[in-house]
Amino acid sequence: YLRSRLLLIVIVCQAFVQSLCLNSSKPNVVVVMSDAFDGRLTFKPGRDVVQLPYVNYMRELGSTFLNAYSNSPICCPSRAAMWSGRFVHLTQSWNNYKCLDHNATTWMDELHASGYQTISLGKLDFTSGGHSVSNRVEAWTRDVPFLLRQEGRPVTDLVGNSSTLRVMTKDWKVTDRATQWIRHSSSSLSEPFALYLGLNLPHPYRTDSLGPDAGGSTFRSSPYWLKKVSYEQISIPKWLPFSDMHPVDYYSSFTKNCTSNFTVEEIQNIRAFYYAMCAETDAMLGEVISALRDTGLLNSTILLFTSDHGELAMEHRQFYKMSMFEGSAHIPLVIMGPGVKSGLQLGQLVSLVDIYPTVLELAGIPSPGDISGHSLIPLICEESEHQKHRPDWVLSEYHGCNANVSIYMLRTSQWKYVTYADGLSVPPQLFDLSSDKEELKNVASHHHGVIQKLDLLLRSVVDYPSVSKMVHLYNKQAFESWRQSLADNYTQVIANLRWHLDWQKNAEHNEKAIDDWLSGFI
Repeated sequence: YLRSRLLLIVIVCQAFVQSLCLNSSKPNVVVVMSDAFDGRLTFKPGRDVVQLPYVNYMRELGSTFLNAYSNSPICCPSRAAMWSGRFVHLTQSWNNYKCLDHNATTWMDELHASGYQTISLGKLDFTSGGHSVSNRVEAWTRDVPFLLRQEGRPVTDLVGNSSTLRVMTKDWKVTDRATQWIRHSSSSLSEPFALYLGLNLPHPYRTDSLGPDAGGSTFRSSPYWLKKVSYEQISIPKWLPFSDMHPVDYYSSFTKNCTSNFTVEEIQNIRAFYYAMCAETDAMLGEVISALRDTGLLNSTILLFTSDHGELAMEHRQFYKMSMFEGSAHIPLVIMGPGVKSGLQLGQLVSLVDIYPTVLELAGIPSPGDISGHSLIPLICEESEHQKHRPDWVLSEYHGCNANVSIYMLRTSQWKYVTYADGLSVPPQLFDLSSDKEELKNVASHHHGVIQKLDLLLRSVVDYPSVSKMVHLYNKQAFESWRQSLADNYTQVIANLRWHLDWQKNAEHNEKAIDDWLSGFI
């Protein structure tokens, strides 16, 4: 009799947990989105290089996606995809300046309309109008035939001492606001809540010595966080000789100021400091987990951790993102909470646009018919009412600065197909990720049949030659409008953007190159 009673209790508890995942009871939803976090650090062998106890905690109690990708590896467009659930060519989120309209509907708006208490804190960055003038001008003029360094050389900066925990104070302050809200406000709510926390880390810091418009080329951390890094596990990436680099990759490397010589020690330190910055990010995630646990909300809350894109950290002779290489495009995606399978590692290909329908299904809200993503609930829940068909590919595209053409990436289980512009004027790249995880062997010339098949699939998703033309026209229109707004100040302003050191070496030639680029358009 006692055994039967215990079995009945177990069955009832399992049914309750599953019902939360299947929307008969709406869970709280907490999304923590970092910036520039390499998704390969959430599973082996990448996770061995740095201690990430709270990511590991989520992985053990939840589900980890091993093949999650950014839909556009740069800050604003990637977040536009996440918030809208739509590919960036559908929302015309071309660069860090041109993204969603301010009145665009997000999944947070949908939750609020359905009765959730909603709060968004920290870095949002998904609407148009943000980022520096330099950043937008570099994007607009990317296919002008000049080659100018747009970033500072990547460097490291050691601050504080072995007890300095709070290096990125801005992120810590917003994390404190989030945990205080959980501890002091959420408990009084009669309806479920949705909390979004956006972090800047582990994005590199602005290099102050290069002026207020400088980009982020400083990897900064303290001895406390560097102790979390296993230096012996840090790999030194192999680089192709310049003569073997794809022309777009060379352009990216040059404009990111990475074509000069770097010592092995420099490269190792840049990577170590980056991993230390990831450890500090993990600690902020830990604060959120602790607040949920201390308030008794952890068991009724779906917690999702992800990032807008990754960080190359000197792979392929580059730092930053703006590339389809794994370090740039591969993101973390870990989900835990009631009804979510524990300790599960999923190999399915997923991307940021999948977050929108996932969150809506958790809340019992039908997804709009025009979104690009597919709910992850059938993959992660212990029981699901349905198993929807989902594509066996992911799409990423890039139209911003530090790449001189539009880039399109289609990833399948074995292949990564990368094509450019109109598909004809720039040679494609094809990587067999089953045998070439470092992406050093472009085998496009050896697999014409694979290229043809993948290109046909890509064109069924996006008419990429037409999109490339649209972006090209937008760039010219936006630049010319900006130039006219400056009137007589144009020559001085354009000469003093982030590329000023190279621009001023031959300012007259560079201005003429822009004039020639615009000829026939004005």
